[in-house]
Amino acid sequence: QVQLVESGGGLVQAGGSLTLSCAASGRTFSNYAMGWFRQAPGKEREFVAAISWSGANTYQADSVKGRFTISRDNANNMVYLKMNSLKPEDTAVYYCAAARTAAWTLRDYEYGYWGQGTQVTVSS
Repeated sequence: QVQLVESGGGLVQAGGSLTLSCAASGRTFSNYAMGWFRQAPGKEREFVAAISWSGANTYQADSVKGRFTISRDNANNMVYLKMNSLKPEDTAVYYCAAARTAAWTLRDYEYGYWGQGTQVTVSS
């Protein structure tokens, strides 16, 4: 069993920054890739960013590339999403997820564990 707890969401003005954190517990965290997804009201959940087990490889969706950075701290079982230059269209509930694989993946069905989500609201 894996538990994931996100934090760091909130209300921010367009152009601002936020850093989301995800605390993981319950299994060998460093063996598996991690990802961030988001879901806006009335829309399907979408991939945001992923990171491999070691942190050496990352991938971001085109919509956030150059603005968002994913990172991880295996010593402390943490994953982060640094979000810069936020836009109103980034408003969503953001979810941390733990993959079943060591390599990063953008396919949500390859993630076996999910956090409860944290709300990010970007005002214009």
